[in-house]
Amino acid sequence: MSEDTTVHAELRNSFGKGFARRLRAAGKIPAVIYGHGTEPVHVALPGHQVSLIVRRANALLDLDIEGTSQLALVKDVQKDPVHQIIEHIDLLVVKKGEKVAIDVPVVVTGESAPGTIVNLDATTLSVEAEATHIPEHIEVSVEGLEEGAHITAADVTLPKGSSLLTDPEVLVVAIAVPAAPVEDEVEAAEGEAPAEAAEEAAAE
Repeated sequence: MSEDTTVHAELRNSFGKGFARRLRAAGKIPAVIYGHGTEPVHVALPGHQVSLIVRRANALLDLDIEGTSQLALVKDVQKDPVHQIIEHIDLLVVKKGEKVAIDVPVVVTGESAPGTIVNLDATTLSVEAEATHIPEHIEVSVEGLEEGAHITAADVTLPKGSSLLTDPEVLVVAIAVPAAPVEDEVEAAEGEAPAEAAEEAAAE
């Protein structure tokens, strides 16, 4: 584990919205740790440090809980929908060597053939990986691909140690040509309107 993911967690015995607001006002984030058949443990985490860490998908924290080390995977980050302030974090207990199921972001690399566009149909792929070797993203190259080319989950090269959980037939990327502009149709519609008006005037 790198030093930036070593987090000092404080045990907390008080709960409720009021207490949570006071914690956040003090620069801390309420969190709960669960998993492996253990009773949930409620803690307070340093707000600034953890806010930076959880920007990465599937962040793994090395928690220092009153001198005891515990690995925990960030499973859910609850934010205020208006201010985007982190209100609460759910952490899953994990152990070194253990494999976990996670959704990993897909990142497209390269340039498809001139005149084509890349449609990313699956923004994440579900994989199983060791808790201490979770990939930050999965790269999918579209270099030189022509119109009509498509990449399914089965075609993606996964990071070492990861295995695919997503349906292999799921479409990840499709290469297409932008639809032709509809200027001709617009002009035709504009030309029809005066003609219709003239016909109505003649009828009167």
